[in-house]
Amino acid sequence: MAPRPLSVLDLAIIRRDQTPGDAFEGCVSMAQRAEERGYQRVWYAEHHNMSSVGSSAPAVLAAHVAAHTSSIRLGAGGVMLPNHSPLTIAEQYGTLAALHPGRIDLGLGRAPGSDQAAAAAMRTSAQRSDRFPDDVAELQAYLGDSTRVPGVEATPGKGSHVPLYILGSSLYGAQLAAAMGLPFAFASHFAPESLQRAVAIYRAEFQPSEQLDAPYVIAAVNVLAADTDTDAQTQLQRVMRSRVARFLVKDRDLTDEEADALLASPQGRQIAGMMRYLAVGTPGTVREYLSAFAEHADADELITAHASPTVEERLRSLDLTADVALV
Repeated sequence: MAPRPLSVLDLAIIRRDQTPGDAFEGCVSMAQRAEERGYQRVWYAEHHNMSSVGSSAPAVLAAHVAAHTSSIRLGAGGVMLPNHSPLTIAEQYGTLAALHPGRIDLGLGRAPGSDQAAAAAMRTSAQRSDRFPDDVAELQAYLGDSTRVPGVEATPGKGSHVPLYILGSSLYGAQLAAAMGLPFAFASHFAPESLQRAVAIYRAEFQPSEQLDAPYVIAAVNVLAADTDTDAQTQLQRVMRSRVARFLVKDRDLTDEEADALLASPQGRQIAGMMRYLAVGTPGTVREYLSAFAEHADADELITAHASPTVEERLRSLDLTADVALV
């Protein structure tokens, strides 16, 4: 049996001692290594107003990385469609598809990808989220052969048939993906609670479409692979300290003791719980975890979020995972 496809979710993490340019250089290195090692795709997620996450403009980032790679699929995992007009996204991803034929994916989410202040700054409203199914259909038509808006076509975009994916962290996305006959990607790397129920609903309710004739599930999982268990656990401790500081204390650095105290608090435990699905340890341990997780999630493909603190450590994690899961 062929190994299950593995992909990469890259948030373009900006460390406190880095510039965004440094983080984007790391994205190129990650995608080049993923391409060399046989990963299926690399996706960039739209987030806003987060000083440690550089993937606020996934189309621009995908274009840059595509110019430095040759075959791996790239795209958004995903675009938060309520922040944009469907025509604008069709033109952006139609441009990418024209520049890099057969390599571009377009994942779509309903959340704003930001806090309330940033959502207001982007002129996003709750009503836009309510329009999500209609906006997906409008976007799909712009990328297809016939527009739903008389007199308006996407150039570039029309006829490109860029494949769409519905992203979700709840049951809503599963139901929409099933109704539209689109692949479904569940954000279990940070929202683990509804994974199995959402996938079950998606598979049960799936209706074949022009794009897809059978259900296809991508499940996200955190991965931290290292040469030794000690190194893996040390990296994990650094990651968790950084995460709790990012979410709970935005205006100053924390000492290790302060970060550990926050991790022990109810808020800290909640943040740690977001990473429930985590393959951490040596390659053998990671292989066993990913195999069990894929069965647990009933997934056709896994998209791995490599959580190590530095680019060098993430590249090593990516390599070690490929050694055992892509052979």
